[in-house]
Parts: sequence; C-alpha cells; structure tokens
Amino acid sequence: MFVSTYSPRLDEKGRFFLPPKHREQLVDGLVMIRGQERCLAIYPTAAFGEMVEMTKASLPTIQDVRDFMRMAAAEAVDTKPDKQGRVSVPADLRAYAGLDKDIVVTGAIDHVEVWSPAAWSDYKQQKEPGYITLNAATVVPPRSA
Repeated sequence: MFVSTYSPRLDEKGRFFLPPKHREQLVDGLVMIRGQERCLAIYPTAAFGEMVEMTKASLPTIQDVRDFMRMAAAEAVDTKPDKQGRVSVPADLRAYAGLDKDIVVTGAIDHVEVWSPAAWSDYKQQKEPGYITLNAATVVPPRSA
C-alpha cells in the first residue's frame, strides 16, 4: 500500500529518489504512465498488469476504453529503480506533468503519483472541501456475498 506525501527533487538527469517506504514495493519493477489531472502514476509492474487485464476485460467497442488504453500505453515506461533507489522520468512525461526541479510524490493506495507542487496544491485546494463529506460507503462499491 502506498501512503504519505514526500517532496524530493529531480536531478539534472530527470531522476528522483523514491521514498524508502515505496522502494521496497517497486524494486522488482514499475510502470510509469500519464495519470489523470496532469500527474504521473507509478504502478508496481504486477499491479499495472492487473489493471491492464481489467481494462482488456471491458468492451473494446467502447471508445473511452480504447482511448484510455492508447493514452496509458503510448508513453508508458517500464523500468526498475537504480541501485540507489532513483527513478528516471523521461522528458515527455516531465513536460506532461509540468515537472521541474521540485516535485511532490504522493501515495495513492495502489500506486504512487508524481505532481508538480503547484498542480498538487491546486488539486488539494479544490478537493479538500468535498473530502470532508465523503465516506467509504459512497465511493467504494459494496462487496458481493
């Protein structure tokens, strides 16, 4: 499970240190994709594979399914952290998410997200008022018996 927020920095080669807490879960490999809301999403390779299988199980005749699959796969990066726990963010993904030197890395339960500080601040400011009224019963479907 990925939780917490960190503020690492990108080095001159576009790399950042994964928080030690997250390294253990990503050491065997990760897939970095364009996330929604102009952030990047980093999944453990196995979790990304599960998401792909669920997406493939959807009807491929639905335009949104095809669009999601294309957009997620087109610039996805399948990689591993280096021996020091750094991950390299390709220039096209840095541009998509508006990443410069300072970044915000947030846990998002089943994946990690990488945000520009301004985008993360804006997102939090917009969503925090509504978070107060949310509860798990309204956002999580009930388990089948």
